[in-house]
Amino acid sequence: MKQVEATNDFVIKFANVNGSGSASANELFAKVILRMGVPVSPRNIFPSNIQGLPTWYEVRVSEKGYLGRRGGIDLMVAMNPQTWAADLEEIEPGGYLFYDSTRPRPASEFRDDITVIGMPLTEICNAVYSDPRQRQLFKNIMYVGALSVLLEMDAQVIENLLAEQYKGKEKLLASNVQALNLGRDFAKEHLTHPLPIKIAKANRVGERIFVDGNTAAGLGAVYGGATVCAWYPITPSTSVAEAFMSYCAKFRVDAQGQHNYAIVQGEDELASIGMVVGAGWNGSRAFTATSGPGISLMTEFIGLAYFAEIPVTIVNVQRGGPSTGMPTRTQQADITACAYASHGDTKHVLLLPEDPRECFEHTAMALDLADRLQTPVFVMTDLDIGMNQRLCEPLTWDDARGYDRGKVMTAEDLEQKDFGRYKDVDGDGIPWRTLPGTHPTRGSYFTRGTTRDAYARYSERGPDYIYNVQRLLHKFATAATLVPQPVPRPAAKRTRFGVIFFGSTSPAMHEALDDLAVQGIHVDALRLRAFPFPASVKEFIDAHELVFVVEQNRDAQMRSLLVNELEVNPAKLQKMLHYDGTPITARFITTRITDHVHEAVVAPQEVKS
Repeated sequence: MKQVEATNDFVIKFANVNGSGSASANELFAKVILRMGVPVSPRNIFPSNIQGLPTWYEVRVSEKGYLGRRGGIDLMVAMNPQTWAADLEEIEPGGYLFYDSTRPRPASEFRDDITVIGMPLTEICNAVYSDPRQRQLFKNIMYVGALSVLLEMDAQVIENLLAEQYKGKEKLLASNVQALNLGRDFAKEHLTHPLPIKIAKANRVGERIFVDGNTAAGLGAVYGGATVCAWYPITPSTSVAEAFMSYCAKFRVDAQGQHNYAIVQGEDELASIGMVVGAGWNGSRAFTATSGPGISLMTEFIGLAYFAEIPVTIVNVQRGGPSTGMPTRTQQADITACAYASHGDTKHVLLLPEDPRECFEHTAMALDLADRLQTPVFVMTDLDIGMNQRLCEPLTWDDARGYDRGKVMTAEDLEQKDFGRYKDVDGDGIPWRTLPGTHPTRGSYFTRGTTRDAYARYSERGPDYIYNVQRLLHKFATAATLVPQPVPRPAAKRTRFGVIFFGSTSPAMHEALDDLAVQGIHVDALRLRAFPFPASVKEFIDAHELVFVVEQNRDAQMRSLLVNELEVNPAKLQKMLHYDGTPITARFITTRITDHVHEAVVAPQEVKS
């Protein structure tokens, strides 16, 4: 049997039981590798219950810096008997299985093409600890200790991390170090080590930071000038509001101890978006954070904000749907729901961040765009970006940057100029607005969700309605020039093929493009960063015979948006869909593109012959 051999380039997966305390131990494992200078990309796959169901933690180790899921597992740490068979099936031929051998298993439950490593973790814990909870918790630290020997990880780095985690809690620190050394000592004495897969110190992390997208988005809201957050808890977006709350308590308290912000947990999503719309109308920078089911409830207020032209920012951390769907799984399945939220003819701005850094930047930018365009703006992140820690470039901010409040008339302006709340004065579709209390007698208007004329006077006249909705379309076209522009990645050689992707698909896509190039398959790539689509998106599609649209939903929602908005030939856009709730893998993308390119190039020749 040929074993998998690799240094700083493999995938390890931990199979645990939710509520067993394994999360902190698994995260410790990933951070140790990171501290050793090797890039890692961990993903927590957990159920939507409190405890008892299976949970997994997958760690991609890649000195080359690939941060997407590769596909396949090289080392499985199988700690959950319930998922044993499925976990074994995921292991690559020549890979490794580490398991708790306290209870013997028949030979029929193993595979002949993998290396099995058994360690009686439960037996050791029962002999050392009497408390049932300690037995469970320290078993997790113990297998980290054993793995550190098998993979040649630096034990001192582990102890340093534990010391940071339990600073000021010496008793807990000592207990964890004891459990760590129990695992290390057993592995040194009883297990063949090191394995052909191992960790070697490197210097490939650089100045990058390790943060999750929700935390970065919460901080982006602070830097972007948000002063109001109204929200209702929902997985996987809750930690956006929690991060905003934490950072406001640090950065938004004046010298007298007064809080310069308002955070309200509404009784539901409908109440939350209502408060955000009210705050935006009143001149505050306001946002909410939610997920798909919350968007469904917010739709009526979103339509009001669109038609009444009120700045609103919505961070949508997408999850699996429809209905309750898969609360703890990831998808990109709210694209059309958000792009056209509300009844009637509506179109909304969507920003599509690829990592935590862009979650920070796009959330701050969304607050500017909402003010500039006087409309709802969505930041379309998802569970994979939002709840998983990711290596990214440091978050930066220009202290000289001012907030773009858009077209807001002052009292002096009102004295000198005509004011029509919904009048297109500048030819960009964006009207001027006033804030409450700007002038004692001028600039006031009645904000309504019904039709009106350019001066906000109630009207059901067809020409007045057409003027408003056509102006809104013109404003949407203006938005295409203001949103983040697409990022191209040209192939090394001229090619007939292109691929369009966005958001959390990005890490796997970049690895897939490298793999394809090695095979001699060259594909031009374009990463979308926003909707409405800038002109360069149509130009990219027109320049290729076939364009793959890669997205994580069942119905090819981004492809539909491209066809609908750009009026391109649907036959030019090839669907590539991944929607099982797990993040897309590089192998999935590579295989699908290879198959389609082969069909496009080889099949016609075979028919001709």
